[in-house]
Amino acid sequence: MQTIAVVGLGYVGLPLSLQFARSGVRVIGLDVDVAKVEAIAAGLSYIRHIPAEVIAGSVGDGKFTASTDFARVREVNAVIICVPTPLNKNREPDISYILNTGIAIAPHLQRGTLVVLESTTYPGTTDEDLRAVLEKGSGLTAGVDFNLAFSPEREDPGNPNSKVADIPKVVGGLTPACLEKAKALYGRAISTIVPVSSCRAAEATKLLENIFRGVNIALVNELKIVYGAMGIDIWEIINAAKTKPFGFMPFYPGPGLGGHCIPIDPFYLTWKAREYGHATRFIELAGEVNTAMPEWVINRVAEALNDQRKAVKGSRILVVGLAYKANVDDMRESPTFVLMDKLDQRGAEVSYYDPYIPTVMPTREHARWTGKKSIEWSEPSIRGFDAVLISTAHACVKYAELAAWSPLIIDSRNAMVGLPVKSGQVWKA
Repeated sequence: MQTIAVVGLGYVGLPLSLQFARSGVRVIGLDVDVAKVEAIAAGLSYIRHIPAEVIAGSVGDGKFTASTDFARVREVNAVIICVPTPLNKNREPDISYILNTGIAIAPHLQRGTLVVLESTTYPGTTDEDLRAVLEKGSGLTAGVDFNLAFSPEREDPGNPNSKVADIPKVVGGLTPACLEKAKALYGRAISTIVPVSSCRAAEATKLLENIFRGVNIALVNELKIVYGAMGIDIWEIINAAKTKPFGFMPFYPGPGLGGHCIPIDPFYLTWKAREYGHATRFIELAGEVNTAMPEWVINRVAEALNDQRKAVKGSRILVVGLAYKANVDDMRESPTFVLMDKLDQRGAEVSYYDPYIPTVMPTREHARWTGKKSIEWSEPSIRGFDAVLISTAHACVKYAELAAWSPLIIDSRNAMVGLPVKSGQVWKA
């Protein structure tokens, strides 16, 4: 039986591990987080959309185990790396998680083993940076003694129609032989493999996918402001435009960008492009527009409160939705944190409600909210707030009750559309 290791058991690594196990491959999940390893051993899930019984089933039949011992790389035929690639405090790429993983696995790397990076990064990371630490730590040569490839993750949390096995897998290898090894590996678990010419081509493919989304979201965010000034509802316009059966793809505005991909990945290319003497003006402009959205939303909150002869300072404000997107429990890079920070800085008393995130866990940039708990959803609780700001529109939230209970709602997600509301009660943001 083929045995692989998946390093990083988060939103990418865990579902990938389970899909390989489901396909008859023995999987050793490696992570530095002891809590995750213990949860898997107990058959428990720490990601909402992954049922515990799926984990328990793979663990129970011996196809999936988890460990913090990176020496177990000696037991495997392939290693897939699924670790974070954030930006540092200067908004520059931080590939330390990738490099530290390479350093950890290199001493245990065996001849013939395939190493695949899935973490989104700039072109050249796999065949330059990761390759260098693997060769140095193992004494082996990539493309000769071991195989090296890149295959970008394409997870879509919260989408019930998104299944790992059915999402085409882009794969690029250091050499043609490396590519063949990677195609054979993923062919065990994924129905469609899309080979490209190199690791760099595969890295660039992922960046294009996320840059495309970031630029188009910036476009509708900008149009939201422009059309709003004209008294035109951007949501009505998008819904009308998407009836065109060709040449148009709908994107939707919001209070800012969230998640681990779209707010971060485009700037990996921006940073790398400078090495080649090029500016990425579209990407940087889109970043400016999207980054400015939280401040625009907060100004709308201030306008709405002023309309009721209230100030932001001293007001009790409830933010609905902490997750970065609807129907998930993932709060990475969520714009809600920025909104809460800005409201707090203006002197508001800020609370949040999110049925999927009962307590705020530690984050890299918003430590002051760690440990804060979601409020109880009840009429007395909601009526106690001067305003409610909808940041993330979870489907399970009872917006009709919100309309009945809250005197003022600032809606950045079009969640209140079609509900009976009073004049001036709901402000679009």
